Amino acid sequence: MTANAEIAVEAGAGIAPVSRNARPLRLITCGSVDDGKSTLIGRLLWDTKAVKEDQADALERDNRNNQNELGLPDFALLLDGLQAEREQGITIDVAYRYFSTDRRSFIVADTPGHEQYTRNMATGASTADLAVLLVDARAGILEQTRRHATIATLMGIRQFVLAVNKIDLIDYDEATFDHITAEFRQFALSLGVTDVTAIPMSALLGENVVHPETSSMPWYSGPALIEVLELATQRTAQTVGFRFPVQRVSRPNESFRGYQGTVAGGSVKPGDSVVILPAGTVANVKQIVTFDLVRNAAVAGDAITLVLDRHVDVARGDMIASIDAAPAVGRAFEAKLVALSAEGITAGKRYWLKSSSRRQRVRVQPKTKLDLTTGQWEGSENLPLNAIGTVHLDFDEAAMFDPYETNRNTGAFILIDPDTNNTVAGGMTVARTTSIDGIDGGAERNHVLLSLPEDLADRLMASEAYASLRDHIEIRRTSGAQAAAILHELEGD
Repeated sequence: MTANAEIAVEAGAGIAPVSRNARPLRLITCGSVDDGKSTLIGRLLWDTKAVKEDQADALERDNRNNQNELGLPDFALLLDGLQAEREQGITIDVAYRYFSTDRRSFIVADTPGHEQYTRNMATGASTADLAVLLVDARAGILEQTRRHATIATLMGIRQFVLAVNKIDLIDYDEATFDHITAEFRQFALSLGVTDVTAIPMSALLGENVVHPETSSMPWYSGPALIEVLELATQRTAQTVGFRFPVQRVSRPNESFRGYQGTVAGGSVKPGDSVVILPAGTVANVKQIVTFDLVRNAAVAGDAITLVLDRHVDVARGDMIASIDAAPAVGRAFEAKLVALSAEGITAGKRYWLKSSSRRQRVRVQPKTKLDLTTGQWEGSENLPLNAIGTVHLDFDEAAMFDPYETNRNTGAFILIDPDTNNTVAGGMTVARTTSIDGIDGGAERNHVLLSLPEDLADRLMASEAYASLRDHIEIRRTSGAQAAAILHELEGD
């Protein structure tokens, strides 16, 4: 069996072929528990001949004494590789699989349906172009269905396939399919999603997965799943200026100073004017270097070393950006969060916020929470586990963000509990705003700025002395000759 075997999909014969050199379409399967996500992908791999011979042999061995009443293998075992997943019959981790047709190649992520593994689902959705949302035809739209649809939308996905699965278990009832489709379309509209393709299917039997089924569902004349995937569009390139979060300052010798990282948006070439944020220093790009050559330009996704035409103070966590299209800089932002820890998000608590290579202290104030039953946003002062809400972020020092819709790389972040170092939430910034104490997000406060190496900055911010001075001192992680002396003085040693 080979991954490139021909697929007989008669209804899609008129589709123009997609270049095999094009980026694969990335998709996820999501939905509630036991809706058939792993089975669907397993069937998709099986029917597109993407299952290797050794995998097929292993599947046959695993199912020798455990076949279902139809005599079919358990296709979910092609995805569920963890021992716990096989024992419990559930998906825990995100499983990625590659397959292709004559027209296109794909990378599919099988995400878990259980509520306690919501963070894994969000991980799979963060890079996907399309979401296949499964619904058990017997159960209809559930709370977890709405949660996964909402998270996928927050992650920027705007193409959905509503796979009404196990349609054979309700005798292929058209009225039930129509009811589920109408209910989801109404919910999707509340999320701003209009691109929804609904398909009745049986993943186990392979009906409307790769091969269209007309005999049992004469009332359905739409496409099979594979046809929709072959026609789906990829996420458009986000139009934004040059973005370059600095990950490391390179000084191999006295004559060379370069700033290393990965381009997070836009493009750059020698001679371009850039601004270093948050300081606001302006410079020009002198040279773009990689490990083996000097380049004439760099675009999003390129790992490069950037050399500027003058000596400026640049440290890890700073951002080099287009001078005429810079991100928003301020101390207060609005954002949307998905709470990922049992403790939830506590109003007014300070967390570490990690975005790109920058880590900062932030105070979080929840504002609203999404009611997944009604689809309405309601006022809330806390966000429990797996809740989706809007929050106000108030920083101790200047922060730089793009709206997530504009740039996923510079608009996304995670929150870390400083007491446990656990990741407690994933978030997407919306806009700069006014801080909690009424100061404009872009205005300067009457602070003392200290430039310290990262290890000393962390020690100082954890000290009792800093706790009493945090409203008057701003810490900037950088290098400084007198850093140790400053720390010694403030701690009173």
